[in-house]
Amino acid sequence: MSGAPAPIPPARPVIGENEIQAAVRVLRSGRVVQGPEVAAFEEEFAALVEGRSCVAVNSGTSALHLTLLALGIGGGDEVIVPSFSFAATANAVRLVGAEPVFADIDPRTYCLDPRAVAALIGPRTAAIMPVHLYGHPAAMDELTPLAERHGLAVVEDACQAHGAALHARPAGAHGAAGCFSFYPTKNMHALEGGMVTTADPELARTLRLLRNQGMEERYANEIVGANLRMTDVNAAVGRVQLASLATWTERRRAHAKRLDALITAGAVTTPYVADGARHVYHQYVIRVPERDTVQRELAALGIGSAVYYPTPIHRLAPYSTGDRLPETERAAAEVLALPVHPTLTDTEVERVAEAVESVVGSL
Repeated sequence: MSGAPAPIPPARPVIGENEIQAAVRVLRSGRVVQGPEVAAFEEEFAALVEGRSCVAVNSGTSALHLTLLALGIGGGDEVIVPSFSFAATANAVRLVGAEPVFADIDPRTYCLDPRAVAALIGPRTAAIMPVHLYGHPAAMDELTPLAERHGLAVVEDACQAHGAALHARPAGAHGAAGCFSFYPTKNMHALEGGMVTTADPELARTLRLLRNQGMEERYANEIVGANLRMTDVNAAVGRVQLASLATWTERRRAHAKRLDALITAGAVTTPYVADGARHVYHQYVIRVPERDTVQRELAALGIGSAVYYPTPIHRLAPYSTGDRLPETERAAAEVLALPVHPTLTDTEVERVAEAVESVVGSL
């Protein structure tokens, strides 16, 4: 007598034998911090961003924070960001003493609406920080020219967008800098870590100083810095994961295509993909009425799901502005991320779709 099928989690990080062997190899080498594995990871990751300089750090949040520091953004400055994102996007702005200004999103892509951004540019605006949310690229073909007209820096929060692209230009290769995360649930991970990508060699050098107490040569401190280095264990795991990223991305995209075809209930809105966009489906996010009820019913059927993000940043206690961002708030009430990770089997993908159809059809 067979039991019920195993539950399907919303995410399933890969830590396989190759990752374990890479970590053990580094531990046995004795070179464990900011060594040859980090340098190799930076060089290999550059292929993903048109050969830009890559600077590895200890998290995606550190990547955002150090980039703003390196650009000289601080007290008295404003940075336009989406509120529909993880809090780290705005936290990085506050950590350098600047103020985040929250713009509304395009309801189809969940990324910054260029028209909303344009309306918020003022004399204190120093930068725009688009987030390539869920793996869909922001409208860089509009945001980058807008920033150039006003003399603003563009810092891409590409923490969910490894391998995403717009009109064949990859995420992380549009602005002054791109920032990636290697947290375990991302499309690729390094156990933990981050990367800054830039075409500006001086900015890259400043970032390297900032991550390492302000020095390139030991005890020859040039500026005030911090210890935000990546370990060689993290980098070794990241290199293994990077080698599989293309295969995993195509698997995610195939799962998304199958879910698009199978989820036909009229009450469900499946993910939109803009013209010229390469979506890498860090999350497969649907809109659905009675979202919380749907999530509970899916869980009862063994289908995991998640809400990113139930509370927009501008409603969180550290920010709590009176901004009216109708599309942001509507999305926060309706979005639900379904499993799309590359380790799903085709049968599991079909189970997810059948469960969604069943639950939504019974509402």
